[in-house]
Amino acid sequence: MVREWQFEVPIAGSKRLPPDARYMEALSSQGYGFEAAIADLVDNSIDAGAGNVVVHFLRDGDRLVSLVVVDDGKGMDDADLDVAMTVGGRRGYDKGSLGMFGTGLKSASLSHADSVTVVTRTKRTRPVGRRWLMEHAGQGFECDIIDPVYAQDFIDFYQGRPIGFQGTIVRWDGVKDFPKHGGGGQTDRYLHRTVNKLGLHLGLFLHRFLARDDFHITISVQDVRTGIEYANYGVESLDPFGYPVSGDAEYPSTFVAEIPALGPVGLRGHIWPARSSLDEYKALGAVIEREGFYFYRNDRLVQAGGWNNYRQPEQHLALARVAVEIPDDPAGEVFRLTVKKEGVQASPDFTTAVENAKDEHGRTFGTYLADAERAYREARKRAGVTRKAAIPPGRGMDPQVRQVIEEELPLLDEEPLQFRWQRLPNDRFFEIDQEANVLLLNQRYRAALLGGRNGTLNDAPMVKSLVYLLMQDAFQRERMGSRLKDNIELWQSVLVAAARAELDRVAD
Repeated sequence: MVREWQFEVPIAGSKRLPPDARYMEALSSQGYGFEAAIADLVDNSIDAGAGNVVVHFLRDGDRLVSLVVVDDGKGMDDADLDVAMTVGGRRGYDKGSLGMFGTGLKSASLSHADSVTVVTRTKRTRPVGRRWLMEHAGQGFECDIIDPVYAQDFIDFYQGRPIGFQGTIVRWDGVKDFPKHGGGGQTDRYLHRTVNKLGLHLGLFLHRFLARDDFHITISVQDVRTGIEYANYGVESLDPFGYPVSGDAEYPSTFVAEIPALGPVGLRGHIWPARSSLDEYKALGAVIEREGFYFYRNDRLVQAGGWNNYRQPEQHLALARVAVEIPDDPAGEVFRLTVKKEGVQASPDFTTAVENAKDEHGRTFGTYLADAERAYREARKRAGVTRKAAIPPGRGMDPQVRQVIEEELPLLDEEPLQFRWQRLPNDRFFEIDQEANVLLLNQRYRAALLGGRNGTLNDAPMVKSLVYLLMQDAFQRERMGSRLKDNIELWQSVLVAAARAELDRVAD
């Protein structure tokens, strides 16, 4: 029995416990988002001194086969590549490097692909390559050595685009996010959606690098059989503080937070102009997810929005964004980055320091937040329009549509309106269930409205949005008047006629 508390735990020796081979499977379950995983690979390219990075989607007709990230950085020799492909292998990171943990390449890649191949060369060495294959992960930490002839051919394939005398290629095969069947335009729709989202993500989180004249990211799509290039998209910098005119003439202003373990940390408080349509403002998340702290480490944005336990988000602070440059904190006493570099854990010392932070005019950080809230409220008054509150959209509505509705409309404190496909009479396009707050859509017309595509929970966003807006009065009234009933019948007739026209088009 422990009779007295011991501040040091005594030991009786040590024992080596190497990781189980299944650790590779755990590594692949880190929960990287697709865009964050690609960003992690681009981080490696930046650390390697690359001036150009190409994210290359490769297709074989309608089928996507591989994803490749290529750079013209300094490359690696055989020994450096072994370190890079070692699980937990840590090279000597420079002070300004974006890499930290030695797991990004492996965990980011194997979260999304069945295998990751790396081929690289320096100015003074021949191309070398390694491959991790998830199929063999349970058999031990055996990494495949790429045939030297193929390694040379692969480098030659990307010669000048952008590889010059040196560079690195990371290839993903068996990408889990790719459509299983590319027919019916699925691949084109996937690429359109994914390239757009990836461009926004890279443009935002790497915006300081992309603003430079000597760094470029290109996203391209090519057919491996024909060589035809379907797209060549240059990623643009999206500065989350890139507004044309401040929402308050007194800002931006820097508030100094004195943190005992680190010293002074600057909090650059900005107030965006109201109702901005710029991608720099709307590039991520819902409106309340964009407010708060934007943490940077070595010019890389590692957290975009959020208050890190300082306070709760609220719509009235939608215009408040605060840039924070994370100082060198090797022990992680105040700031700890997530492995995926998508968030920052800040200690209570940071929260306390923020509460006491002041700018050169003696204003407190609390004053800044009050000014940001005032700017938001005054902008709403100037608009001179008060929109009628709506029932919040719920299950069945596409998240992107829900986000815009939440931004544009005040929402009632009621159960969200759900959407469900169900068999209905042929002359009814929809029915409403006021008691359950459910809007039923006629299953008969679903396939025609989707153009032959398979249905999903959040499908047909255009149709659902239209009916959602039309049906607000019906769900908010206990009893419907004759005018509303007549309007509903009118909408039924028009929508049924439109749906039948779609059915005729499909039949032709």
